[in-house]
Amino acid sequence: MTTEMLHRIQFGLTISFHFIFPPMSLGVGLILVILGIKSVRTGDPKWRQLSLFWVRIYGLIFAMGIATGIVQEFQFGTNWSEYSRFVGNIFGALLAAEGIFAFMLEGGFLGLMLFGGSRLGNKMWLFATTMVVTGATFSATWIVMANSWMQTPQGYEVKDVGQGTQAFMTSFREVVFTPSFGPRITHLLAASWMVGASLVMSVGAYYLLKKRHVDLARTMIRVALPIFTVLAVLQVFVFGANQAVEVTNEQPEKLAAMEGVYESQSCAPMYLVGWTNPQNETTTGLHIPCLLSFLSYQDTDATVTGLEAFPKDQWAPAALVFQVYHLMIDLGMLFILIGAVACGLWIWKRKLWQNRWMLRVLVGSIVLTQLATLSGWWTAEFGRQPWIVWHELTTSGAQSPNVTFSQVAFSIGMFVVLYTLLFIVFLRLLDRQIKAGPEPPPDMEETASLPDSFGEVFRHRSRVSSGGD
Repeated sequence: MTTEMLHRIQFGLTISFHFIFPPMSLGVGLILVILGIKSVRTGDPKWRQLSLFWVRIYGLIFAMGIATGIVQEFQFGTNWSEYSRFVGNIFGALLAAEGIFAFMLEGGFLGLMLFGGSRLGNKMWLFATTMVVTGATFSATWIVMANSWMQTPQGYEVKDVGQGTQAFMTSFREVVFTPSFGPRITHLLAASWMVGASLVMSVGAYYLLKKRHVDLARTMIRVALPIFTVLAVLQVFVFGANQAVEVTNEQPEKLAAMEGVYESQSCAPMYLVGWTNPQNETTTGLHIPCLLSFLSYQDTDATVTGLEAFPKDQWAPAALVFQVYHLMIDLGMLFILIGAVACGLWIWKRKLWQNRWMLRVLVGSIVLTQLATLSGWWTAEFGRQPWIVWHELTTSGAQSPNVTFSQVAFSIGMFVVLYTLLFIVFLRLLDRQIKAGPEPPPDMEETASLPDSFGEVFRHRSRVSSGGD
């Protein structure tokens, strides 16, 4: 075990734990906006009731995302100082933009969203919620821009500055709109919205199984299930397909590792399940002939470049990449089946509400969507190895040279203990919120008497300060 491997284990552990929460917050945020719109349009108190319930869960998820995300920024300096020195001139602009366009927007309206639900009118609360969700989406966008530049870097030049080389930005537009950015951000947002929808479906199905909050539980599923089903189809046949084409064009050696292709071949098959052995350079399993060639080049006779076309020291860990990639693919197909069956039961004489086995599947859907999202992230990051910046900087050359083996080992142990305790606390708090359930709807007459727009707020305050009625 080398110090470099410990650095990688620590970062993989902390980023994987962090990555549990941003997709959930983005997905639940979308649901909150939908609930807010329904509340404004209908005036039905059940939408307000659901909004107040889910905003508490959103706050818990958001707090976990912030707490675990800060750790990643510190690790750039402690564990990956050579990486930070190389990319700092480019990443500085991207992270600054995230702070200006995302964090300030989120921070400015987060308090109104979390604590103003029972005090603000429907319209103002919806506005605050929309601003927070927009800020969170901006934050994800800038992070994906930065990571996409690492995958397909462009708009830069490398200069020798005396103590090593550094990348300097030559075109801001090319840096933020790299070839991989568009397919990756749509893929990520769709995955995040599916995670949020599956969490809402899971809670709704749990209530139906327990015969609690039955009307609200059905409403949750009615909102979340169509989103989940439509996105499941788009994720496999549109967003995922676009991502595959981008990887084919920009990172062919990653594609070869993902599908276990060692020798370049035409009519390349796509595996559904299987096993690849990099030592013997063989791949076996259940596959569909010519499908990989078709998905990559829209031609069943197209040749897919194999790993043998590249230096062996630049191969990604194919056995690992193959498995996590196919886990994502297989779960994606399963989500289409779950959505189709659940929608069919819902439409067919409302059988979904009494079908306990399907409700149990919906309860477990949040675990499956989280696993699929993580496996997609692992595919992108493991598949990039041995590069941390594609064809520019290797992972081994990016580590901090003065950090010792024992220091990294100690910090890994600390993170394991801390994150285990943190995750237990999160699960207990989440479980408490769900078991407590939605509170009774707020007094709509009292809420309606409050100002419902910024103009009314200022007019109200002016009348109070001047002694008016």
